[in-house]
Amino acid sequence: MSEYRCPICKKPARPGEEAFPFCSSRCKLIDLGAWADGRYRIARPLRPDEVDPEVDGEPPPAPAGTEGAE
Repeated sequence: MSEYRCPICKKPARPGEEAFPFCSSRCKLIDLGAWADGRYRIARPLRPDEVDPEVDGEPPPAPAGTEGAE
């Protein structure tokens, strides 16, 4: 079995624990804060097929054959 390490503090992290892949809720919140502060960035622009329209505020396309049916 391989040993997992917390990406924040490098302590052992156990699969199945609530904070995994972090070792604790504290490290999980530190990571979330780094995203919120903009310290982590996506390295390249996203392609259109990688964007979730529901997250971007656009409704998902209607299933085929249901246009105008209400």
